[in-house]
Amino acid sequence: MKKVVIITTALLLSATCFCQSNKKDENIRELLNLTGASKVGIQLMGNMFDAYKKQLPNVPAEFWDEVMKEVKAEEITELVIPIYAKYYTEQEILSLIEFYKSPLGKKVIEYMPLISQDSFSVGQDWGKKLSERVISRLKQKGYIQNG
Repeated sequence: MKKVVIITTALLLSATCFCQSNKKDENIRELLNLTGASKVGIQLMGNMFDAYKKQLPNVPAEFWDEVMKEVKAEEITELVIPIYAKYYTEQEILSLIEFYKSPLGKKVIEYMPLISQDSFSVGQDWGKKLSERVISRLKQKGYIQNG
């Protein structure tokens, strides 16, 4: 009888954990859809294919269109869910969903791609200027030759 109780308890606990995990996964899926994170993954793949197109101009456009059709947002979403689950509690996921449904959260979602793009450009310029200063200083100190 004791064994039956222990086994039943273990099964109930594992079922409860599984249900909680599934609910957390569903919430993460909602968060990713809400923020458009899956679309970003698709967009990155499109950018990668654009780079391939430039490197491989002999490949017909139909090939890239065919391959792009195979890229599914759901695939990247399923790969990312465990990462979110690792770093956020279920309550934090729910709070993020609530935030992104708010007017400010919607604004963050709307402007984040533009902010990221502008920040990337600024970062590139900053990196270039920093690199030029470092090279200039290396030349001054005689560590590298003028070239």
